[in-house]
Amino acid sequence: MKSYVALVAAAVVLASAGQAKAQQGGQEGTRLAVAIVDSDALVQGSAARLKRMQDDKVAERKKMTDELTGLQKQLETQRATLSDAKLAELQKQLEDKQIALRRYDDDAQQQLEEARRKELGDLEKRIMPIIQEVGREMKLQLVFNKFQSGLVYADESLDITDLVIKRFNTKVTH
Repeated sequence: MKSYVALVAAAVVLASAGQAKAQQGGQEGTRLAVAIVDSDALVQGSAARLKRMQDDKVAERKKMTDELTGLQKQLETQRATLSDAKLAELQKQLEDKQIALRRYDDDAQQQLEEARRKELGDLEKRIMPIIQEVGREMKLQLVFNKFQSGLVYADESLDITDLVIKRFNTKVTH
């Protein structure tokens, strides 16, 4: 239902914009110039950096989990032979490691979310001027984010993603 409403709203906006443009220009045949950008393709480099960070967090978590598992096995195998004091000490260590693992999970998730927000925010600040520049050069009235705008179909000839990526890479490397 939401998709349908978004599609109808987009169609109304496009029709209105095209009609207004035609009336302003005094020409019935004026066409609305539209393009699309695939934001998923634009964030590939950022995604790779975030994936490395996530992989590091997963490796650290595995190390902590292995330590916890080793302590659990030690407790199980030595339970009968340990003194009450040593048993209580091992149980306390086990509980501390479980708490540390839960804290690590929470912290890692927050750090990854913050890194993602920062990375995507920085990318957006750098890529938007390029999209606007390409839009002006191509005399576009509208540029849609391919799949996040309610768009359900667009001819591939409207996709300017590769041009934006080339321009972005040129500006970044120079």
